[in-house]
Amino acid sequence: MEIDDAAPFSDSVTIAISLSPSSSSYSSSSSSCSASVVPLPFSPLQQTAESPPFRPLLMSESGGMLSLAGWSHDGERLRFLDAEGNEWGNVVNRFNQLATVKGGRNGHQEVVKWSDFGSCIGMGETAEFGKEVLRAMRGGRRDWKRDITKSELHSYWCRMTDPCCDRNMDGRIDEREMKQVISLISPINKLAIKNKEAEEYAALIMEALDLQHRGYIQASEFEALCKASLPKGSSTISYKKNHGQQQEPISKAEILFRSYWRRTWIIGLWLTICFALFTWKFIQYSHRAAFQVMGYCLSTAKGAAETLKFNMALILLPVCRNTITWLRNNPGLNSVIPFNDNINFHKVIAGGIVIGIILHGGTHLACDFPRISGSDRSVFRQTIAANFGYQQPSYFQILSTTEVASGIAMVVLMMIAFPLATKWPRRQSPSLPKSVRKVTGYNTFWYSHHLFVPVYALLIVHSMFLFLTDNLVEKTTWMYIAIPVLLYAGERITRAIRSGFSAVEILKVSLYPGKVLSLKLQKPKGFRHKSGMYIFIQCPQISPFEWHPFSLTCGPEDDYLSVHIKTLGDWSCQLYSLFEEAILTGLKQYPKIYIDGPYGASSQDHIKYDIVIMVGLGIGITPFVSILKDIATRLKKSSINHAACGEGSLEKIPLKAYLYWVTREQSSFNWFTDVMKEIADANQKQAVVEVFNFLTSVYQEGDARSALITIIQSLYQAKYGIDIVSRTPLHTQFGRPNWFNIFSKLARRHRGARIGVFYCGPMTLARELEKLCTKFSTKTSTIFVFHKENY
Repeated sequence: MEIDDAAPFSDSVTIAISLSPSSSSYSSSSSSCSASVVPLPFSPLQQTAESPPFRPLLMSESGGMLSLAGWSHDGERLRFLDAEGNEWGNVVNRFNQLATVKGGRNGHQEVVKWSDFGSCIGMGETAEFGKEVLRAMRGGRRDWKRDITKSELHSYWCRMTDPCCDRNMDGRIDEREMKQVISLISPINKLAIKNKEAEEYAALIMEALDLQHRGYIQASEFEALCKASLPKGSSTISYKKNHGQQQEPISKAEILFRSYWRRTWIIGLWLTICFALFTWKFIQYSHRAAFQVMGYCLSTAKGAAETLKFNMALILLPVCRNTITWLRNNPGLNSVIPFNDNINFHKVIAGGIVIGIILHGGTHLACDFPRISGSDRSVFRQTIAANFGYQQPSYFQILSTTEVASGIAMVVLMMIAFPLATKWPRRQSPSLPKSVRKVTGYNTFWYSHHLFVPVYALLIVHSMFLFLTDNLVEKTTWMYIAIPVLLYAGERITRAIRSGFSAVEILKVSLYPGKVLSLKLQKPKGFRHKSGMYIFIQCPQISPFEWHPFSLTCGPEDDYLSVHIKTLGDWSCQLYSLFEEAILTGLKQYPKIYIDGPYGASSQDHIKYDIVIMVGLGIGITPFVSILKDIATRLKKSSINHAACGEGSLEKIPLKAYLYWVTREQSSFNWFTDVMKEIADANQKQAVVEVFNFLTSVYQEGDARSALITIIQSLYQAKYGIDIVSRTPLHTQFGRPNWFNIFSKLARRHRGARIGVFYCGPMTLARELEKLCTKFSTKTSTIFVFHKENY
């Protein structure tokens, strides 16, 4: 694992890039993004006569500077200060809030700490940048870390905003000074740039601008370069003005029906069956003799009991992963049954069980049992006395019977397992009390969920000892659960056999920054998978019972298996530590690993669409890596055989695929460097895949703090064809994607198409993307169908 050390700062010279105090908002769009390498769209030395002056603020150790006037292009300005406002009045207000009164030679006066300079001028987001600006203004003297008076602050403000403050500068910038500003800007944007790389980038700028080899460049030349790096206006696309296509508007109800009809009919069928079973038993027991003692409480309890039998059987089916993976291969079934929502349906059924328990157990405890123990003796003898040995029991005697005790035991076990399976305890949410977080987490969820084994055993016992009937035909619980239990047991046995009694061979282990573990495993004999599938992994050295799902990051035709595991929980942290220790100590043998799978996932459905959009946040890119590798492999084969893509296979590849990878760490791009290079090479022959990388740690386009990075990125990629951030031919954009603009562009590009949108990441963005899919499907002729990974 290689860690890049940023170039050290020099104390003697500081160079910074500043901007006008006036700023406007800018939304970055993907419309300018491309995976291909193109020449720079500007000439660094070109500047038209009608262009307003553009003055970046350059500071030297002498304290002189070139200020930046409020230059803008098509209404867009580079941003330097925070968006909260940066007029002098706002600066004064912030000064007053931070100021303290101190005595001195001139009496008592208000001052702020030198470290608060950035906050005063509206640079609270990057205090480090503000400190460097202050140091440069004070000439880099040893005593520059001193308090600031209001008059000093006003002087500095004028120097930063007055376009005529460059009288003391000679207007020259040499390579050493350029290197210093690169070294300053990179940590602000959380980029790891080595000292040699900073030298290389500085030389690249000098090479582009110092055409006469003078050893320096003029400020005007650097100004032109900065000006050319500005975004050329807004590229927002309105879906309301779509003159190129004629269509009747599609109602939102129709789009929702198209998107959710499979879920709707499944849930509707489930509710119908539950209602029918409840009604059947309710009516049946309304005509029994026991109804005279317990009334409608009995009918309600028995109706709920019948739904409980059904749901206790049904809840096992969505977690029979082998069966579901096999069924999803049937195109007919896969088109009408939402197999991707198996876990969500499992949770819905669990909710139905909770309601059934409340109705069944609650009415028994609060209504039925008190009525039995307190009923009139003559009525009791005429109706249900034979079921109790002709002795009217007390309430506590009823509670001590086998059927009631087993029922209470089941409820207690479920009360332990159900809450621990919810989102907050399973993920140890910070909102939970600290004492609760200590006993929660994935391990707690995993072990508590296996309480279902004694629950089903108690369910059989509970169903065989009934108060009101001795007829075996009416004791139907075993009929409901027999097939699902056998199917699930067969699944577990199959998993145990398939995972084998010997560990899979580990071919290669890689540790990446961000605590990501990459495992390259030997492909077991007969192992076949499709792109988008996942496997379960177990490490007996950590736990012999825990299996965790991870997306395969290898192509279907690769002769090995690979996974990338990010340390997000206690199990993954322990696994990373074990392999890290093995590498650092030079052990010849890695920890044992067992695998189980493959299993089908939502990403498999990409073959249903000619146009595919894949969105991955951070490690969420993993489900799509195998898809990219599969596409690249098929493209190579098609070019060799001069045949159609995917010939000889039952599956096809998309005609066009878009990958949007959003990450906040530059080191994330190291995870799949080879894959991205492979995609770039395949695209040179046939542009099927477009990859859009977004790095959110770098300030977005139009911000002074990333302006120089953008310039270097453009110059380096134009010369060498390599992006300085990802170290691949694929361009990296800065800031967060503007999803509205992205969907607008794709809707215009693929009019009338049906586009599959696949997402893996946090729910916050999932909700936003799903709303955009619905919105653009109703406003344009393009239909966007949203899919989210659920494990």
